Formats: sequence, C-alpha cells, structure tokens
Amino acid sequence: MKKITTFEDKKILVLGLAKSGLAAARLLHDLGAIVTVNDGKPFAENKEAQELLEEGVKVICGSHPLDLLDEDFALMVKNPGIRYDNPMVERAISLNIPVITEVELAYLVSEAPIIGITGTNGKTTTTTLIADILNADGQFSKLSGNIGFPASGVASKAVSTDSLVMELSSFQLMGIKTFKPKIAVITNLFSAHLDYHGSQEAYEAAKWRIQENMTADDFLILNFNQEKCKALSSATKATVVPFSTKEKVAGAYVLDGKIYFKDEFIMNVEQLALPGEHNVENALAAIAVAKLRAVSNTSILSVLTTFAGVKHRLQYLGELDGRKVYNDSKATNILATQKALSGFDNSKLWLLAGGLDRGNGFDTLEPDLIGLKGMVVFGETASKLQKTAEKLDIPVFHSENVATALEEILPQTERGDIILLSPACASWDQYKTFEERGDLFITTFEKLK
Repeated sequence: MKKITTFEDKKILVLGLAKSGLAAARLLHDLGAIVTVNDGKPFAENKEAQELLEEGVKVICGSHPLDLLDEDFALMVKNPGIRYDNPMVERAISLNIPVITEVELAYLVSEAPIIGITGTNGKTTTTTLIADILNADGQFSKLSGNIGFPASGVASKAVSTDSLVMELSSFQLMGIKTFKPKIAVITNLFSAHLDYHGSQEAYEAAKWRIQENMTADDFLILNFNQEKCKALSSATKATVVPFSTKEKVAGAYVLDGKIYFKDEFIMNVEQLALPGEHNVENALAAIAVAKLRAVSNTSILSVLTTFAGVKHRLQYLGELDGRKVYNDSKATNILATQKALSGFDNSKLWLLAGGLDRGNGFDTLEPDLIGLKGMVVFGETASKLQKTAEKLDIPVFHSENVATALEEILPQTERGDIILLSPACASWDQYKTFEERGDLFITTFEKLK
C-alpha cells in the first residue's frame, strides 16, 4: 500500500457502512484521518459500528443528523447505494465538501495496477474470468470492488506485483475523481438503474466515467457488437481494443466459429464451457485483457474450457442421472432469463421460473420460450407464467419453491435433458436475496445427487 499523507489529520465522514464503508473507515483511520462514521442502523444491531468504535473510530448510528455536517469535514466517502438526492449528500455538496466512493480511495493507495470492469450485464462473469486466467498464468490477481471484496480493503494489502481485477458499478463510478485503471472493460450498455440515475443518458455517463482519466498508454476494451459502444470509441483518449462476435476487429473476434485476437487463433467457440452468445462476448473481453497482459494461450484455454460459471449466474452444478442442471438464480428480470435461454436447445430444456410479482407480464419472454420441453413455475408470478406456457403449448407444472421444483420435475425428465433455474423474477416473495434462493437450489441438487 502506498503510504500517502493526503488524509492525515483531516476530518472525514464515512456515510453508510456495510462492507465498503467498513473498509473505507479502517483505511482512512490507518492513514491518520479523523474519521466519523454515520450509519442508519441502530448501534445495538450494528456489528460493523461496534467494531469500529473499539478501534477508536467515532460512530453515530440510528439516524442521519444534518447538523453533523457543520463539523467542517474535508471529505465525505459515501456508500455507493446512497443516492445523490439523499439529504446528507445534498447538504455536503452545498457546503462544497467533496463526495467520493471508496474505489477512489483504493486507487489512491494501490501499488498494484487496476483492471476495471463495468457494463450492464456480464460484469461478474468477465471479472472472474479475467482473474482466473491471470492466476492460471502465474500472474497474481486479486478480485475486488462490486464483486463482494471492498476495493479499498483489497488495495491496502496489494503489492506492486499484484493486479486488482475490479468490478465497478455505475454507483461506484459516480464517486471517482482521479481513479484510473490501466485496462478498462465495458461489457455492454443496456437500460438499468433508472430509478437511481434518472435517465438512460445519466446511467451511461456514469459507466463512461471509467475511462475519463485514462491516456493513450492505457487500454479500453469495448463491445463493438453495440453501435453505441462503437461510437464511444472515438470519444476517449485511451487506446481502444474492440471485441465482437459479428465482425473482424482489431482486437478479439469470432470468425467461422473460431476465436482470434489480432489474427492469432486462440480457440474454437465450441470449446467454451459456458453456453450462450453473451458468454462468448464475456470470453472475448477476458481474452483481450489476457493478451494485453501477455498471457499464454494454454492458460486461456485451461480456464475457458473448464469455467463452470459464477455462483448463481448460469452456474453449472453437474448432472442428476444424465440431466444437466444449471443455477441462474441471479436472473431477477426477463432480460437475464432471455440471455440464459439463448445458450440452450429448447427441445431439451426444462425452465424453472417465478418469483416476486412486480406487475409486469411475460409477453416479451414468449419468443424465447417457444419449443421448451417444459416449465415449472412457483412464487407470486406462477399463474402468469402458467398462462404464458399454456399459450405456447408448453407442458407446465406448479411447485411450491425452487427446491420442490427440482425434486418434482426429475421424474418428468429424461437423460440428455437440461434443467435450468432462471426465475425471470426477483426473489423477495419467498427469499431475502437471490443468493438465498440459489443456495437452496444448490443444496437440493447436492441432496439428490
């Protein structure tokens, strides 16, 4: 870690705890800052706040008093999930207090170069692929950022021979000032988080910030399957490295079922372990990073031909008496399930779907369901999904939850079939998180093995 003096004896407010706030508070405290933490959860229920108090950090819990900002803070580090129209954030801005997120802190202290990955879909899979490939090649990479490992905590322990492979959300990128990755990836840009950003333009602008401090010595990997990303390639100072499944580009691309990087053959598409066109894109992005880091094709192949997927994201669990089973509990919306379905032969596929009813129908999913061997539906949207299945003459079964769905559908299937949990709905009608839903599915699979 770089021993910077920027924050020494400066009063800094950390707004919101969770993992990133805890890591930021500890780092700033170690750097000699006078840290105050403000979190909405009551102190008696707040394990992180209790730990920080024992470590000598001032904590204020249970509310967000606006007059706290009268204490002449030099900086606010806010939790990325806290919006900019939050009264505390608005008041800080009105008082000309700089507001950042903890990925900025990570950049300031990191001795290791940063490989930053953002985009709407595929961030976690691409981030994990990159880290696995670098590690397979003997390069030391550390996962960090939005993938569940607070960036500032990882950066504080990294050395110059490491690489920080950092997943970055639009929320995190809105709070950067000098942050600059050596290599950046934008997987794609679709509509998302409009409730936070207010418009698609604002959302995309937040994503685009990943490159704003980059120079020609840095590399920006862009998805040329999307015209908007292709258009953005002329609006950056970074050296652009494109990837595409549709055309030959000066980067990673697919031609006649083969994957190349700048005319160098890497592997056949059919060798990829993960199914689906979107996962070909993820692999191309990872390959582009790997080749920029001089990774051997042997190391690339060793990962891409065996990678079983990130947990709950089209994760291959294995076989049950000849039936392949996939856990895609992270598919909390129709678009995610559409992408999952694109990787399979519907004539062999049984889809397990359902969850929180947000008032929407499933008409847009119909083209992707045609020819399914069968469906199992559960949760609040079960009746809606049943009507969709019956409209398409797809055999459909009701079940109580994801566990009973897997148990009850097995007798209806045969060897060679594929069972896919891809709910197309949020989990909150029955589970606290999509992780809890997916974990139950995994536990049931293991029990049935």
